[in-house]
Amino acid sequence: DDGRTGAWHAAAGMLAPVAEAAFGEHRLTELLVASVAAWPAFAADLGGPLEFAVSGSLLVGVTEGDEAEIARYLSYQESLGLPVTSLTAARLRLREPALHPGVRAGAYTEIDAQVDPRALVARLRQACREAGARTVSARVTDVRVLDADVTVVAAGCGSADLVGVPVHPVRGETLRLRGGPRLAHMVRGHVHGRHVYLVPRPNGEIVVGATSSEETAREPTVGGVQELLNDAIALVPELRQAEFREAAVGFRPGTADNLPIVERREPGLIVATGHYRNGIALTPWTAARVVELAEVGA
Repeated sequence: DDGRTGAWHAAAGMLAPVAEAAFGEHRLTELLVASVAAWPAFAADLGGPLEFAVSGSLLVGVTEGDEAEIARYLSYQESLGLPVTSLTAARLRLREPALHPGVRAGAYTEIDAQVDPRALVARLRQACREAGARTVSARVTDVRVLDADVTVVAAGCGSADLVGVPVHPVRGETLRLRGGPRLAHMVRGHVHGRHVYLVPRPNGEIVVGATSSEETAREPTVGGVQELLNDAIALVPELRQAEFREAAVGFRPGTADNLPIVERREPGLIVATGHYRNGIALTPWTAARVVELAEVGA
């Protein structure tokens, strides 16, 4: 995957099992909590400048309806035993002074983290080379047989065509800004019923995301960029002064229940796909599961 059709190049790198916890997805939340807990050790073992940080997340609502929605999420998250604290509007702005003065009550969780997906993929490629792996990057012009004891199909949305797994592409757009306010936390906003997130990088970049649609356009759209910018500025007005650096498009491999598909399809063939929005967060869990399947089947 060179980033032109996959999801990682556009991903923000949120490792957010609490902020991303959704109704009816208890099993996915369990996987995310376990995988994100493994991220510090995974990052330390991998090494390199991954920009991994446990920055915590703020959940912020703009309207009365947004505030009520966050309250419902908060109740659900607390029912799962997740560490999340309700905050008044005043306490939200104490934690993040750049927030709009009119934001309503929200919540804070300290365990959510982040990593730079592009730095992560670069380091993983380097680690593979150091381990003796060979990468073939070329357009297919003929077909031949390559023998292997174990084959892992991790082709994202393309896995459906290769091995028939039930995944489908979900298009998403993200933006990269620079020069705006220095945010101390990731911000998960509810803006007039829409969801938007802001992920601040140590280098001063802020990633804004993400749209979600079944469209197939590979280039960013004016409407998508406008929606993300409007919602981001509604949360943090100073972003009007930020530099616009990039708009990116990725296609997430979705499944019917939003759970990843990491399984042995037949002897010697393992599939790892269907991670939807959570591929980066589930990286440690997926790696461990693939190794387990490969060793058991060896």
